[in-house]
Amino acid sequence: MNDLDTEVLPLPPRYRFRDLLLGDQPFPNDDRVQVEFYVNENTFKERLKLFFIKNQRSSLRIRLFNFSLKLLTCLLYIVRVLLDNPDQGIGCWGCEKYNYTFNGSSSEFHWAPILWVERKMALWVIQVIVATISFLETMLLIYLSYKGNIWEQIFHVSFVLEMINTLPFIITVFWPPLRNLFIPVFLNCWLAKHALENMINDFHRAILRTQSAMFNQVLILFCTLLCLVFTGTCGIQHLERAGGNLNLLTSFYFCIVTFSTVGFGDVTPKIWPSQLLVVILICVTLVVLPLQFEELVYLWMERQKSGGNYSRHRARTEKHVVLCVSSLKIDLLMDFLNEFYAHPRLQQDYYVVILCPSEMDVQVRRVLQIPLWSQRVIYLQGSALKDQDLMRAKMDNGEACFILSSRNEVDRTAADHQTILRAWAVKDFAPNCPLYVQILKPENKFHVKFADHVVCEEECKYAMLALNCICPATSTLITLLVHTSRGQEGQESPEQWQRMYGRCSGNEVYHIRMGDSKFFREYEGKSFTYAAFHAHKKYGVCLIGLKREENKSILLNPGPRHILAASDTCFYINITKEENSAFIFKQEEKQKRRGLAGQALYEGPSRLPVHSIIASMGTVAMDLQNTDCRPSQGGIGGDGSKLTLPTENGSGSRRPSIAPVLELADSSALLPCDLLSDQSEDEVTPSDDEGLSVVEYVKGYPPNSPYIGSSPTLCHLLPVKAPFCCLRLDKGCKHNSYEDAKAYGFKNKLIIVSAETAGNGLYNFIVPLRAYYRSRRELNPIVLLLDNKPDHHFLEAICCFPMVYYMEGSVDNLDSLLQCGIIYADNLVVVDKESTMSAEEDYMADAKTIVNVQTMFRLFPSLSITTELTHPSNMRFMQFRAKDSYSLALSKLEKQERENGSNLAFMFRLPFAAGRVFSISMLDTLLYQSFVKDYMITITRLLLGLDTTPGSGYLCAMKVTEDDLWIRTYGRLFQKLCSSSAEIPIGIYRTECHVFSSEPHDVRAQSQISVNMEDCEDTREAKGPWSTRAASGSGSTHGRHGGSADPVEHPVLRRKSLQWARKLSRKSTKQVGKAPVATDWITQQRLSLYRRSERQELSELVKNRMKHLGLPTTGYEDVANLTASDVMNRVNLGYLQDEMNDHHQNTLSYVLINPPPDTRLEPNDIVYLIRSDPLAHVASSSQSRKSSCSNKLSSCNPETRDETQL
Repeated sequence: MNDLDTEVLPLPPRYRFRDLLLGDQPFPNDDRVQVEFYVNENTFKERLKLFFIKNQRSSLRIRLFNFSLKLLTCLLYIVRVLLDNPDQGIGCWGCEKYNYTFNGSSSEFHWAPILWVERKMALWVIQVIVATISFLETMLLIYLSYKGNIWEQIFHVSFVLEMINTLPFIITVFWPPLRNLFIPVFLNCWLAKHALENMINDFHRAILRTQSAMFNQVLILFCTLLCLVFTGTCGIQHLERAGGNLNLLTSFYFCIVTFSTVGFGDVTPKIWPSQLLVVILICVTLVVLPLQFEELVYLWMERQKSGGNYSRHRARTEKHVVLCVSSLKIDLLMDFLNEFYAHPRLQQDYYVVILCPSEMDVQVRRVLQIPLWSQRVIYLQGSALKDQDLMRAKMDNGEACFILSSRNEVDRTAADHQTILRAWAVKDFAPNCPLYVQILKPENKFHVKFADHVVCEEECKYAMLALNCICPATSTLITLLVHTSRGQEGQESPEQWQRMYGRCSGNEVYHIRMGDSKFFREYEGKSFTYAAFHAHKKYGVCLIGLKREENKSILLNPGPRHILAASDTCFYINITKEENSAFIFKQEEKQKRRGLAGQALYEGPSRLPVHSIIASMGTVAMDLQNTDCRPSQGGIGGDGSKLTLPTENGSGSRRPSIAPVLELADSSALLPCDLLSDQSEDEVTPSDDEGLSVVEYVKGYPPNSPYIGSSPTLCHLLPVKAPFCCLRLDKGCKHNSYEDAKAYGFKNKLIIVSAETAGNGLYNFIVPLRAYYRSRRELNPIVLLLDNKPDHHFLEAICCFPMVYYMEGSVDNLDSLLQCGIIYADNLVVVDKESTMSAEEDYMADAKTIVNVQTMFRLFPSLSITTELTHPSNMRFMQFRAKDSYSLALSKLEKQERENGSNLAFMFRLPFAAGRVFSISMLDTLLYQSFVKDYMITITRLLLGLDTTPGSGYLCAMKVTEDDLWIRTYGRLFQKLCSSSAEIPIGIYRTECHVFSSEPHDVRAQSQISVNMEDCEDTREAKGPWSTRAASGSGSTHGRHGGSADPVEHPVLRRKSLQWARKLSRKSTKQVGKAPVATDWITQQRLSLYRRSERQELSELVKNRMKHLGLPTTGYEDVANLTASDVMNRVNLGYLQDEMNDHHQNTLSYVLINPPPDTRLEPNDIVYLIRSDPLAHVASSSQSRKSSCSNKLSSCNPETRDETQL
């Protein structure tokens, strides 16, 4: 320490206090040297150069001053010409003046009128001053810009012109006789043109704005034409002083006529100097103008490719949105434009600016040339990472910016990285511009968390595919909800199902403040379920959720305990928003209801008032019943909300009537269940053969989330995480020896997911299927069939879920399908593979997937297959049959709807209507619609189970059975659900019998069968014995058995064949001439019921592979052994049952969103429900809670899966 003190020199005493105040001061013996930088700029020449040349603003002022001087000299020349009168004499300053006349018959002329002019003294003084200033400025700039070659600057054109126009004026100061000497000052117009170009360059530099080459070229061309005309006008006028003595106007007229190649000949030059000048000007024009026009055309073509700029004036006066994409395809463009401009207020007020780094595609260019889009859409070639391109798009003035990912890229992670950089660049350049971002992979979502709206493709895709397995056609339901439509699709179709399906597809989600609503204002202070039921009964609208004023969270079906307030924002499903609706009350029905108010019993079929919804020009006229929404307080006989049914078989017992929906919640009438308790003990009683190996599950939040930003969801979990080795389905380990799905002995059918890799998005497939609100008996085993082995990070995330397994294999390998237990599966989900998303030929990316799915359908016809395709237009190949006339009719209908401007032209394709095919590009409209409805992404995520808000309900489904048909109509079902379980129905998944024929039209006309009216009744009659036989033959959930192998022995098939034969014979007798043809057709039809040779070959192939793999073949039923339960299970497939026959009776399925209350219920209808959150209101007494749950569940059929029995 002492050594250190001796090394540091102490400060001088007199500096210590001052240094403490003022800082460090140099020591007296300090040898530091101060270095000054840029000392060369301190010289006088450098300072002048900085002021005149380098500095942008001062240089701009100098050039503006120079430009003004040149214009002033040209103006002074015109003034001199107007004041000059050659008739008063011509001569030098102070000399005698002479008059010279031109003899037109002689070619001789005098040079004196050309050399001398009359110049007033004041005019001469002004011109001398201006010339002196210009001369000094020119010499100073020559001095400052000197770089060692003086001759290059001297012989420069601008310097020569400057000397010609300024030096003679300076000489006249010292030699007065030359003051009347002609000086071609009009040539200063070329110097003014040069100064203008430099001034524009400095101006762009000064304001830091990118210079437009197109603007410069147009400016140069215009200035060149102006200078040529001005030079010709002044030159010819001066030379003709010795000839015809033309004035400026006549000379200007001559130049315009000459340069435009018209050449009237009424004005011509008289002397050869003027004629020579005309020749020179024409030659210069023929050389200069074509070169500049060529440059202008080239720049114009380049601008057409790059798109030019979006006008700043338009950006300030008009509204526009910017669409940023990596590559623009015609499908993406049309989806965006059709959805964005589907809203009327956006059609007139908004422009769309497309910013894309690639050159415009030929198809895109052709579309943007259509007048409908050419005035609204502007294409700019540029990058969102460049501020110059963002400035061209006027991003800072934009109303919104849509950033879409390129989903067809092989490396989807790289595509996300590009999207993230674009979002960062836009946020940095225009922080106030709302961002709408599309991300492909969920792990990249948190990078764009700052965006106003984010849609993650894989999150929505896997959650939707998972719900498809338990709520059929959820993908179709969500797709129709997020598409804008007026419900006019299919209204001209002759088929009833297409008209009804198309009309209901126009329903969308809208919002309105309750205090401002005619729909819901009268229900203030009432319960949510009361308002939902009565609003649907009276207006035909479906109230699905709301948002409190003090809370930003949206709640779907908050339950009957939620009391509506005037400040609540209501979300409802309707054909259009309330602001576009007109209300027409039916007075006749009102009087009729008053007259029938005293009747106690219900007589005859249900005839609720028809709610006709007529969409016309954006306004919906609604025929409403003027109902009294208050339930009567009397008994059953006087209660208009209850329904008393007729007695059965003359006995005094009655079926239970529908209770009224209460205005306020009644705790005794509700059946709350505490799902945090273990319901498995109450729901399922283990049998003796199950033993004691029942695994207890717990409810909790998954401990390991695979990515940042996943919403926590309460799920069924294992008490202890499963080892990674136990997750492998096809290989045993030290914990168990199971090597196939049969050995596990699953009670429920499997759900198989075929994917290329185990991405983080696959986690969202598992969570909805393991959510806490699904009872343990409803959980289906999940098998992940992966092409590549999953990493430990993914296995760590899924090892806590019960009955989740994986195996390596491919969907195009039959052995892999058999090993993963496809014969024990109910649903197979085929996810689009990333490696096949891009193909050399457009729309060929789905070729392998389509062929593989068709192969699996032929091998396993009772399997429900959900397929994801890259391109929605390829869904027509999922049921492709070349000779199927019904498919051809649907194709024509699709083309017709597309010509009518429909955004949902593909909706009538049977695979889409049945929910068997899905493309993620259909959900692009969700992001576009969020521009108008900022709540759509939140509501969609709540419906899909991606987000779980406390108090918000969830989407589920129930099946309408034969025992439930006493309810009769959808409106009564609405009342039943609202009054009993507080569930809100939002739609129906309907399946109908139909006839698919491939016979020629003339033969089919003889033997057309109306299955919807007659055969459906036969089917209903036959359903009972079929189900009975199926139940007796097997103990499985779906009643499969391997009974009789010969379909001839099946009485139902024989009965159906006889029914078809009788109907065909009755219709064929009406047309005797074509009886032989009909007879042959009947014979083929009857033979087709007995011949299944191809299916038997496929069955043998599958069984041989199973034997080769050592798998038991008892679980596989070929087509010849399909039971009645299997046939009914194919109701939900939407596929054709037999592709080999020429005439097919099968079913088609479709979705009805918010159907009218008078819609009749059909057997096998599946109703979409929004069930209230079981954890929102838990009863105080656990004993009453358990008894309520057991009473409710005792009425449920234990064989049904995720269904509510009434």
